[in-house]
Amino acid sequence: MNTLDTYNFAGKRAVMRVDFNVPLDKDLQITDDTRIRMATRSVVKILNDGGSVVLLSHLGRPKGGYESKFSLEHLVPRLSQEYGRDVQFGGDVLGEEAAQKAAALQPGQVLLLDNVRFHKEEEGGDHDFAAKLAKLGNVYVNDAFGTAHRAHSSTAVMADSFAPQDRVGGYLLQSEIDNAKKVLEQAERPFTAIMGGAKISDKILIIEKLLDKVDNLLIGGGMAYTFAVAEGGHVGSSLLEADKVDLARELIQKAKAKGVNLVLPQDSLIADKFANDANVKVATNHDIPDGWMGLDLGPESRTAFAAIIRDSKTILWNGPMGVFEMPNFAKGTEDVARAIAEATARGAYSLIGGGDSAAAVQQLGFGEQVSYISTGGGALLEYMEGKELPGVAALG
Repeated sequence: MNTLDTYNFAGKRAVMRVDFNVPLDKDLQITDDTRIRMATRSVVKILNDGGSVVLLSHLGRPKGGYESKFSLEHLVPRLSQEYGRDVQFGGDVLGEEAAQKAAALQPGQVLLLDNVRFHKEEEGGDHDFAAKLAKLGNVYVNDAFGTAHRAHSSTAVMADSFAPQDRVGGYLLQSEIDNAKKVLEQAERPFTAIMGGAKISDKILIIEKLLDKVDNLLIGGGMAYTFAVAEGGHVGSSLLEADKVDLARELIQKAKAKGVNLVLPQDSLIADKFANDANVKVATNHDIPDGWMGLDLGPESRTAFAAIIRDSKTILWNGPMGVFEMPNFAKGTEDVARAIAEATARGAYSLIGGGDSAAAVQQLGFGEQVSYISTGGGALLEYMEGKELPGVAALG
């Protein structure tokens, strides 16, 4: 893969796929600009070389055609501030305005175009659409790791319109791959993986992959209750994938056979409804009363998880431990984040696997205290599962 450090952008117009899918509040103000900041180094490198940049991204899930709330125009003031220069907005990616403004770009200038997903062809990986996008520049840069697992027009197909030497991976893309490899190939032991989230079905492949690599595998979140049922427990109204109970039982056996310390929560904070103001008490995971549901790790489990994490030298975390969006059920996720930060401070390497885990670490104030926060939850998992990422493969 060609990298930014091996390419001179002087006089070049880079059409650059970024992931500016940032959260916006009801007033369309950015509430977390992490993804914008993570791409800045790549943009600045191109500009400093004497090149210009045409930025392409998606935002949200538009249902087909233009929707104001999903327009990237809302990001222009923040981007102008980030790059220390006026960022132009060119409207629709296939519009005449976009073509004219792109062609007129001077060295050091930045043009942002509107949401590529306003065109249904983007997610379909349409070749004609990709070829039209490619005309916006004479070198292609992909720095959108968060969508690198999608074979969309702007993330993968578009690269075909450029000569191999003019397809370049950005600093963020390279950094994500380097950090994933560090965990997969150079992990210092003890190596602990923490898997959370709602469903085992979302994490089957990564769990099986990790069983060949980790010393400890901690299971939290909603998926823990399927494991509890696999061990013969009763989980009340807790989230349960009944069709995955046998699979959970198999994973428990595989962990034993491979000598992996598979740690399941022993207790939970349970509630009588899915709400922050619910009645709450603690119960063992194998004996949750009917009508009650587990929404967070209990105190015993929080202590046990934190102790293992603090003694680890390599840590991978993907998925929250409970419904951390509700303050009363965020303690498990917070204690895990704190333990990871403490282990990192003592020299451990910690990789936070994007998505809700990244959001939780940032919201809880531990963002600066871990080794690396991935910008791509799904992309990171697929890469670690051993799958080829179309957005990376397209770069050669």
